[in-house]
Amino acid sequence: MANAKVAIIAANGSLFDAYKVFNVATAAAASDEDVGIFFTFEGLNLIHKEGHKNLPLPEGKEHFQEGFEQANVPSIEELVGIAQEMGIKLIACQMTMDVMNLEKDAFIEGIEVGGAASFIDYAKDANITLTF
Repeated sequence: MANAKVAIIAANGSLFDAYKVFNVATAAAASDEDVGIFFTFEGLNLIHKEGHKNLPLPEGKEHFQEGFEQANVPSIEELVGIAQEMGIKLIACQMTMDVMNLEKDAFIEGIEVGGAASFIDYAKDANITLTF
């Protein structure tokens, strides 16, 4: 499906969630798809300046860290940079930022801030929608 639009909601903030979101998003972008990710609630950690560098692994899954390193899987920080280079639209949820008392400068450069209506406007003609 060439030139599709992929709309992703990132609502969870563990390391596993980050890999799911950025793996699918960058794969879609590499396939020449238009990709946008809406980060809300704990998902904001994935684009927080410091938060995305220290995302937790689910309890009992700590052994995966060694597997990521042995398999040369890029870090989330690297994947965020790759996503930005690929032109993936990164939208931080304004309402969640307000609830958590966070300002735009707490997040990586290049994000957009918008409400659910902004994401709905982006996603309304998406061919693929995913939630993580």
